[in-house]
Amino acid sequence: MRSTAIEWQSRRFAAWVAFTERIALLCSHKQTGDAGMRTQVAIIGGGPSGLLLSQILNQAGVETVVLERATREHVLGRIRAGVLESGTVATLRAAGLGDRLDREGFYHEGCFLTDGDLSIPIELDKLTGRGVTVYGQTEVTRDLYEAQDAMGTTIVHGVEDVVIQEATGTAPFVEYTLKGARHRLDCDYVAGCDGFHGVSRKTIPEDKRQEFERVYPFGWLGVLSKTPPVSHEVMYSNSPRGFGLCSMRNAELSRYYIQVPVGTDPNAWSDDQFWEELSLRLPKETADRLVTGPSVEKSVAPLRSFVSEPLRWGRLFLVGDAAHIVPPTGAKGLNLAVSDVYYLSEALIDALKSGNETGIDGYSDRALNRIWKAMRFSWSMTTMLHQFEGESPFEAQMRRATLNHLSRSETARKDLAENYIGLPY
Repeated sequence: MRSTAIEWQSRRFAAWVAFTERIALLCSHKQTGDAGMRTQVAIIGGGPSGLLLSQILNQAGVETVVLERATREHVLGRIRAGVLESGTVATLRAAGLGDRLDREGFYHEGCFLTDGDLSIPIELDKLTGRGVTVYGQTEVTRDLYEAQDAMGTTIVHGVEDVVIQEATGTAPFVEYTLKGARHRLDCDYVAGCDGFHGVSRKTIPEDKRQEFERVYPFGWLGVLSKTPPVSHEVMYSNSPRGFGLCSMRNAELSRYYIQVPVGTDPNAWSDDQFWEELSLRLPKETADRLVTGPSVEKSVAPLRSFVSEPLRWGRLFLVGDAAHIVPPTGAKGLNLAVSDVYYLSEALIDALKSGNETGIDGYSDRALNRIWKAMRFSWSMTTMLHQFEGESPFEAQMRRATLNHLSRSETARKDLAENYIGLPY
């Protein structure tokens, strides 16, 4: 009982300290009037990449302010994939976010690829010594919000008309509108974590950035259902009718996808139609044990490969979807964002704590080296498992031959496994 009381008092004291620090910062904001706040790192975007960067920097004693366009409820309502690489899990644990992840996440020792009734187990743990963890991105974001609230971090929701000023100078600042009033945030550095449609990438002049893109002629129709998963591990399915994917959120919440044409309206598909089509794309033995039910959420995600270079423009840095998009086939989206955060947080801490700018100078090249490798893997998985409009019988046979080779070659499976669990940082 005494131990419990002491722990409760400690938590209460920590919360009080965080509250007083936050009040002091807000008072500073009011005192400076139109000049606004000042912080060391302004983070644009309150999704998982922005919040994780803030969390790691705050742990090292670096001040941040996070600016987010949407409400917190909207951010937490986004349904995203949740296959976490071992490096991502290690980074989250080091950031103090491992408790619920370790308690509720599902460690997967492998995954399956199928082609008709051919089932190819990819034994990740046996082939590499590591596996992946299934833990929804929404849960990662929720954990980050709770951790940031405990630290008293200033997270401003509802910002509009964000403009990054003087990015190539020595004193950058961010202007934004909040509740009709214009504000200014002075800082040492700006981290653009605001996604593909955000302002950060567009701040870099068009003639100073190079963009690489592949838009795929199909999307994924996804259904979330309160049903037990059909497989204890993620299953990727190739079939004459197109791609299918069986995943999970927990023991009673499943996530399924099927390949559909670009422009498909998810509301045009009834639940029964979805389950019937998914069953036709799975091995018969798998389809026979599929448990169906009403959909909790239904949506279509387009597939795109995209990279913008460089990731640095003066004192502005691009992170996550602001710089790159990968098709979800390789489960790399969130994981790539986390590796960006890992590299950038190291660089910013060195620059702000010791004046060493080596990491800042090398951030773009270091991150892009890993990004392009993940891009190649996601492209190869997408090509291997999807039907392309207008493809010839030869291309369909090449896809089947690749899967057949994987079924017979441990070397090929090991290469896939090493990329799936995540290349080293």
